[in-house]
Amino acid sequence: MRIGFGFDVHQLVAGRDFILGGIRIPAEKGILGHSDADVLVHAISDAILGALALGDIGVHFPDTSAVNKGIDSKIILAKCIELASEKGYKVGNLDTTVVCEAPKIMPHALAMRTCLAQICNIELTDVSIKATTNETLGFIGRKEGIVAYAVVCMLQK
Repeated sequence: MRIGFGFDVHQLVAGRDFILGGIRIPAEKGILGHSDADVLVHAISDAILGALALGDIGVHFPDTSAVNKGIDSKIILAKCIELASEKGYKVGNLDTTVVCEAPKIMPHALAMRTCLAQICNIELTDVSIKATTNETLGFIGRKEGIVAYAVVCMLQK
């Protein structure tokens, strides 16, 4: 068994989609990034790569590459699952936390958990998504950004 931790942060801006956990969520502001900027999927991907000492998503999907411009982050996660499988590992479970002031995340948690479980080839009960605010403090509190944290347990196949 190996354990990995992932973290990601992005700006919130007008004129972008708000994609989180592989789904589009209605919001006043969207998430800015080179890809679709899904901070939750990025944190999970980094946790998987980190657990297996394979670097991070910047190594495998650099934001300097035109190929990765606008890429669907679900593709990034699927590739991380493939890399883990090549090393003889599979996801055991995920535990995640999203920190933002708006929009409300928990009404969309089941759809996100379903999407992530499917990509990771695990049961819905093996995917946890929690959400909190930053109590109006800092860049998150000012609705300028969003943060995601992820912990993953990787099991030998």
